[in-house]
Amino acid sequence: MTEFNDACLEAFPKWLASLNEDAVAMASLLVAESIPVPARRHIAGAINYLFKSLDIIPDSIQDLGYLDDAFVLRVAALFALDVPGTREADGRGVLAGLASDTAIIKQLLEGDYQRLERYVRTLAKGASRGRTVDEVLADPSVRSETIRELHAWSRQYEAPRLSGDDQMLIKLKSFLLTRLP
Repeated sequence: MTEFNDACLEAFPKWLASLNEDAVAMASLLVAESIPVPARRHIAGAINYLFKSLDIIPDSIQDLGYLDDAFVLRVAALFALDVPGTREADGRGVLAGLASDTAIIKQLLEGDYQRLERYVRTLAKGASRGRTVDEVLADPSVRSETIRELHAWSRQYEAPRLSGDDQMLIKLKSFLLTRLP
């Protein structure tokens, strides 16, 4: 195994283990008035992604099904941090911590990382469970319901176990590269 593969096989299980906590922490920023609206748009898009029935890697795919969700949270956090004023408003470092992990995703996907970025940008304009990002941001009751549903999802989430081998990474990259627009 290469050093990079070892880094992935160490990081990805941790990302899956903390996916529910990361999502809840990120969702808490939806109600933070100090976070600029354009940054909250990326956050809401990422949270909505968790509820999409047709995501990049179906959640039912053993061991890989939630890795795309972990990737989306991290890329969306990076985009949110790019909005002026967000870094200072991210007092607990939620976004900064997640965004710092994007380096390994970039290295995994190489030149195709831009496809993932483009896809994640579209989520800021998307919808899930009949709720658009605009509705989540504009309507406090829709936002509260979204956060309630996320907390319910978080309580029932069970992190899948990743097979710790190069074949898993090949399978992951193959899914991403064939399913990303």
